[in-house]
Amino acid sequence: MLIVDDHPAVRRGLRTFLELAGDITVAGEAADGPAALELVSSLAPDVVLLDMVLPGLDGVAVLQELRQRGLPAKVLVVTSFTDRLRPAMQAGARGYLSKDVDPHALVAAVRSVHAGHLLLEPDVAATLLGTPAGAPVLTARERDVLALIAEGRSNREIARALVVAEKTVKTHVSSILMKLGLADRTQAALHAVRSGLVADDHQ
Repeated sequence: MLIVDDHPAVRRGLRTFLELAGDITVAGEAADGPAALELVSSLAPDVVLLDMVLPGLDGVAVLQELRQRGLPAKVLVVTSFTDRLRPAMQAGARGYLSKDVDPHALVAAVRSVHAGHLLLEPDVAATLLGTPAGAPVLTARERDVLALIAEGRSNREIARALVVAEKTVKTHVSSILMKLGLADRTQAALHAVRSGLVADDHQ
């Protein structure tokens, strides 16, 4: 993976936390936007930890350039500024963490993004969606998946019902939990009932 931040102390700290995990290799570090693009091209890291405020090109510009070049690295934004998160996510970032994140949470986040999941703190998700907490916007397909979760269907059963791959269902489930700020499928099912998406047979 690659660490991109203009502060040497921050880069050292992030590298130390990540390398202690044992299963994460930091292939390189960059202190500015142009260097980040060069290293992503040459090192092809799976995950990039990207600061938003950088010399040369800021984080959003780096994300946009990575997309234009077709580089597949999964980018996890690590920043103290939330005002740039919406354009960062629109440009392809896979998630957000605060710079004061707990080391264990940092490692877990990198593993999660590497596995293909989206990662956002619930309050940040609400801000990005432009809705108050508790009123997130789900896509039509996510609503379909949520309704089937509320019926107790497994991912395999949902995939069969919607005629999609099971991997696609897993992606939808992760997105639903992230958007709603929920921990698991049980909470998602309860939310579906309370929001009127499905009927509560016990009422």
